[in-house]
Amino acid sequence: MSQASIEKYEALSDFFKKFYIPSYVLSPEAEAVAVPSTPPESPILVFINSKSGGQLGGELILTYRSLLNDKQVFDLNVETPDKVLQRIYLNLERLKHDALACKIKEKLKIIVAGGDGTASWLLGVVCDLELSNPPPIATIPLGTGNNLPFAFGWGKKNPGTDTSSAESFLAQVIKAKEMKIDNWHVLMRMKSPRKGSGDSIELPPSLHAFRRASPSDQANMEGYHTFRGGFWNYFSLGMDAQTSYEFHSQRKLHPENFKNQLVNQSRYLKLACKQGWFCASLLHPFSHNIAQLAQVKICDKSGQWNDLHIPQSIRSIVCLNLPSFSGGLNPWGAPNPKKQYDRSLTLPFVDDGLIEIVGFRNAWHGLVLLAPKGHGTRLAQANRIRFEFKKGAAKHAYMRMDGEPWKQPLPLDDETVILEISHHGQVNMLTTENCMSKSMYESSPKVRFSDDGTEDEPLVANCEEFRKFGAADTFKIPSDAFLPISGG
Repeated sequence: MSQASIEKYEALSDFFKKFYIPSYVLSPEAEAVAVPSTPPESPILVFINSKSGGQLGGELILTYRSLLNDKQVFDLNVETPDKVLQRIYLNLERLKHDALACKIKEKLKIIVAGGDGTASWLLGVVCDLELSNPPPIATIPLGTGNNLPFAFGWGKKNPGTDTSSAESFLAQVIKAKEMKIDNWHVLMRMKSPRKGSGDSIELPPSLHAFRRASPSDQANMEGYHTFRGGFWNYFSLGMDAQTSYEFHSQRKLHPENFKNQLVNQSRYLKLACKQGWFCASLLHPFSHNIAQLAQVKICDKSGQWNDLHIPQSIRSIVCLNLPSFSGGLNPWGAPNPKKQYDRSLTLPFVDDGLIEIVGFRNAWHGLVLLAPKGHGTRLAQANRIRFEFKKGAAKHAYMRMDGEPWKQPLPLDDETVILEISHHGQVNMLTTENCMSKSMYESSPKVRFSDDGTEDEPLVANCEEFRKFGAADTFKIPSDAFLPISGG
């Protein structure tokens, strides 16, 4: 550690010293000077998307680098998180006999600042790297919707970038509790374009975790393109994804007009109106409804695939992992105990290996979420879901995954595009006292019914009572996670 670094550390307040990591722990090239001499209370690695939140991301980098070791604060537009974490954990392995480094590894936490796509990118990296003692993650909301930070109590408004705001956030990090959340794996397969057809298949580069499978991947089939990806919050198909796609397209063309969160939200609403989603039954063709676009199947606990009935009026479908969508709304809501029993539904736990599948008819239906106890059309809960798109009236469909939309070409011939979602591990999140997300291992209220079917006094039920309604243990990717297209 250089003399300048030592002087910087000694000049820090006792509060910020609780988070400081010495340079030699972060890089093998740094000199091993034991400053601090005792382990920090809550050592952190900070990843910030400098392009998020208008100018906020860049300002936040400067603030955190002034308050901590600048080598523990990373700009995601300069260096990717997988390379950073691999380098640091290799160095920690080299220092396995160093008492200070071992304590830092044991207590390490990660902070990620950006939109939902940025947060999901980092969560996916931590999951994929299979780190020993993986660090829990806190999120700073720098996007437009900020569903993921909101679900765990970190708020949805873009934060201040001054020292006081950073200190307030870090004070919450020290007190934060850990909660596991499910990760959802996505496989998509489509036929390769014919040579000379001029067609090409491109997915947005912003879909960091959505990539083409390698040639050695067992999921590959000759004559088809296979893509792998993942999400933590939601996957959606239909009208909401179309609005999001148009919003992202305009922001990409004119980023200077999208630097204010409130203005961005206003633009988003105007796009929904312009595209006619408040008058969908009049302005949008019946052929674009979900039931016409795709056949949807879900897999039960025995491994049996069954068709999922989608009402003809549904124009948007959301596969939801967290109780926060479209800026903090909860599409699944909380089914009352009678519905939980009659339909084998559970509350939307984030660690039960089940995903909630919700449908919407139009934008007015979505506004129901603003009302107390409002919710979308609850279609099912499942640990695997498959969409099969065949030749039809639509040439493409709009899809969105954790805030990142794209325009998906649909079959023109007799081939099928298949997209399948399955459970794939968990990571630890840091939560505040304002956390909306619920764990299946927390006690929850249960209501007893009187003889006339009305609700009686509340009781307390342990997690086992709720698990019997369908919540499952953590799943691994099944060996048949993607069946051949010819198998239907």
